[in-house]
Amino acid sequence: GSCKLCGSEHPQLLTSRQLLYSIMANALAITTALLLLSQSAQVAAFVPTTPAVPKTCIDSRAKHTTPQQLYATLDDNSHYDSPAIDLSNTIIDDRRNFIKSVVSMGLAASSIPTAALAEDAAVSAATPSPVQVVAIGDTKKLFNEGRALEAQGNILAAQRLYIKVTKISPRFIYGWANLSNTLVAQGQLNDADQTYTKAINLCEENLKEAEESFGIKRCDDLYLLLLNRGSVRLNNGMSKEALTDLQKANTLKARPDAVILQNLARAQELNSFYAQSDKSYTTAISMTANEVSPFWLRSSMVKYQLNDINGAMDLMKRVENRFPEAPEVRAAYAVLLLAKGDEDAARKKFLEIPDRQRVKYADGEFLEKVVAWPSAMKEGLSTLTKAVGDSSKEAIGDSSQES
Repeated sequence: GSCKLCGSEHPQLLTSRQLLYSIMANALAITTALLLLSQSAQVAAFVPTTPAVPKTCIDSRAKHTTPQQLYATLDDNSHYDSPAIDLSNTIIDDRRNFIKSVVSMGLAASSIPTAALAEDAAVSAATPSPVQVVAIGDTKKLFNEGRALEAQGNILAAQRLYIKVTKISPRFIYGWANLSNTLVAQGQLNDADQTYTKAINLCEENLKEAEESFGIKRCDDLYLLLLNRGSVRLNNGMSKEALTDLQKANTLKARPDAVILQNLARAQELNSFYAQSDKSYTTAISMTANEVSPFWLRSSMVKYQLNDINGAMDLMKRVENRFPEAPEVRAAYAVLLLAKGDEDAARKKFLEIPDRQRVKYADGEFLEKVVAWPSAMKEGLSTLTKAVGDSSKEAIGDSSQES
């Protein structure tokens, strides 16, 4: 079939996009979803719904055998949805560990050999050839087998085939792109960044060749490759680099795209461009207004940072109604209640968080590196934790650990 993203002339891209969207929707797309999940005592019942995936012709039937194996279904008439993910016994310290625990599908880690990449680069430099947009011959056979394994959820086996594809045809864009997707699925973000970069460089080279010569098959997925790499960098402590990639992806797309905008808004927020972030979040929300998503929480906090307390509260009420038991939602809602002058309601809401989880919100490192709240939210939270006595509890906890 054909669709607005891939078209009938790119059948080899379907599985690549399938994995991309299911991964982004659950792990990379929006940090808010990760943070809500990582803190919730009721995590088995909390299902993230970010981001709303554009309608595509993708048909994903990846299977799972354990609660931590990811499963998603996408088709012409649906948005992303997933069953509850049981992570109640998993301690998640940061976003990368979350990706590993949720998206790894229970597979053993498998790195890309550095020597193999160096060898491919040497061969490519010695014998330059046109960039391949479409697989042919043995490359096509191996690539399609990898896609089939990928669709079945056998990521490690698919990865081995994609490595073979990149060795046989190091100039084939989507061999590197699909290999990158399997690396993301296993939480190997540094390797994924490297292989996405390879795919991006080849795609850009192809576009230059297409401008200079007539009849060359064009790589039409540069925005998607940049979105992938930007999402990886967003979750790998490279917020400035992520912002650059996501700005380029947004420009190349040339029209509003909810997935790009959600990631772009988060990158702008992490780089303290709050006015731009607010605009991006607002546009993304307008495109998904019928379904409250966890990234709305981030939008609310950005509005609060910009001193739009009423706008922040309007969004927060809808988020709290959708995710009433998520600890981060309760904490953020309590801060906004305090800002509105209702200290009693703020204390009550904050104390709804179970003790072991609530005390984390008195930990500056947790606020900075895990949930990454804007400064205004952290200031309000500091006042609140002192009011309920959690600051002293945190200090006592730190002292006992040192002793």
